Amino acid sequence: MSQESHEEPVRGLADGIRLVARTLVYIVLGGLALITILTVGSVLGPMLALDLYTPPVAAWWTVFTAVVVQAVPFLMLGTLVSAAIGAFVPERVFTRLLPRNPALAVPVAGAAGVVLPGCECASVPVADSLMRRGVAPAAALAFLLSAPAINPVVLVATSIAFPGQPAMVAARLLASLATAVVMGWLWVRFGREEWLPQRRRTASKAPSDGGRWGGFRAGLQHDFLHAGGFLVVGAAAAATFNIVVPRSVLDVFTGSAWLSVLLLAVLAVVLCVCSEADAFVAASLSGFSPTARLAFMVVGPMVDLKLFALQAGTFGRAFAVRFSAMTWVVAVVSSVLVGWWLL
Repeated sequence: MSQESHEEPVRGLADGIRLVARTLVYIVLGGLALITILTVGSVLGPMLALDLYTPPVAAWWTVFTAVVVQAVPFLMLGTLVSAAIGAFVPERVFTRLLPRNPALAVPVAGAAGVVLPGCECASVPVADSLMRRGVAPAAALAFLLSAPAINPVVLVATSIAFPGQPAMVAARLLASLATAVVMGWLWVRFGREEWLPQRRRTASKAPSDGGRWGGFRAGLQHDFLHAGGFLVVGAAAAATFNIVVPRSVLDVFTGSAWLSVLLLAVLAVVLCVCSEADAFVAASLSGFSPTARLAFMVVGPMVDLKLFALQAGTFGRAFAVRFSAMTWVVAVVSSVLVGWWLL
């Protein structure tokens, strides 16, 4: 092999790292710009006054920063995997690994979610890439839901957050896997191609310029910048909820078993806690029943504001609305049934 062919992978990886670093710099600069705007606004007079150091604004900025900083590394992991799948993995690999029957491919893909130690931000671009490589949408969606919920990192974190309670770990595994598989089967039965953008139904082709490493760089640039913008939107929505809804409102629901389940299922959507950390948040909600806390951990990695924004940006708003709403219902039902059985 020529020296140029040896240098191409190194150059492609270096370009990808520079792209990610440049994007992170843009995020930091955007935060500094926001601070500048708020500071200037606080000086312009009573009509525009907004003091950055008031508790609500400080709380908003803290939650927003925490969500973004927590999610960006896993988003980067997901886009790297997505770009690598699109550029280097032939379609025949997936056709050999997964059964041809979509109904049989769904549980296989759901169980395969255990191999990706990432959060929901990483699963969206990976599922997108799987669809573009010819994987049935039902199987790719089952993987999207299961990967952030049943991987070893999440299960170990759950066991640490709930020491001496192996039933909680088993309940999370079973309820999450059941939700992913049921949603995949529902797509097989009721899903429509028009709910996905046209480009999702066409297998991607290798770029004519730059070879496979050129395709890797192009895919990484598109996926990371595209998904990163929607991540910021979802993080802003979660931070806004945290400062708008009084904590006293949450205490009203702790007395009812059913209302507590629904409340924590909704809270999981708006808090946008990463799947590697949500078990510790759930463990801190000691006033709620074990089933309600299970629902929080099952719903969160599958349906939250930032994930909805990522899905809408990747697959389209029509898909995101239908898929997220149905996933929330199935996840709550699975949590209640598994919680009643094991907890």
